[in-house]
Amino acid sequence: MQEVLLSVHAVRHTYDPTRAFMPWLMTITMRRITDAARKLSSRSANETTVDVLPETFSGHETKKEQDTSDDNEVIRRAISLLPPGQRQAIVLVKLRGLSLQEAATATGKSISSLKVAVHRAVKAMRRNLNRKI
Repeated sequence: MQEVLLSVHAVRHTYDPTRAFMPWLMTITMRRITDAARKLSSRSANETTVDVLPETFSGHETKKEQDTSDDNEVIRRAISLLPPGQRQAIVLVKLRGLSLQEAATATGKSISSLKVAVHRAVKAMRRNLNRKI
C-alpha cells in the first residue's frame, strides 16, 4: 500500500483530471504489485531454507598447537625454497606487513618488481604446498 501511495505521489503530475481516476490508480497499483511479485520471485529463486543452521566447527576440535606448529614449519620450508628475490619480497610484504612503498625503499627495487616477485612467490609456494614439499 505504501509503495502505491509513494508512486501516486511521485507521478501525480501525470494524472489528467478530464479522464477517469480509477483506471489511472489501478494501473499504478497493478504495476506495483507486479514489481513486488518479481522482487519476491527473484529473491526466492536464490534463497534456500534450512531447519538447522550448520555450525562453523561441526563437532570437530579446532587445530591443536602441534598442528599449528606443523603448518608453520611447512610454510617456512616453502619460503626457504624460493629464490632470494622472491623470498625477500614475501618476507617484507606478507610476513612483516610492510607496504609496497616501504619494501621498495628497503630493497631498492621498484614497486612493480616487488608486486611481480610477491605474485610469483605466492604462486610457487602454492605449487610447492600442493606437492606437500
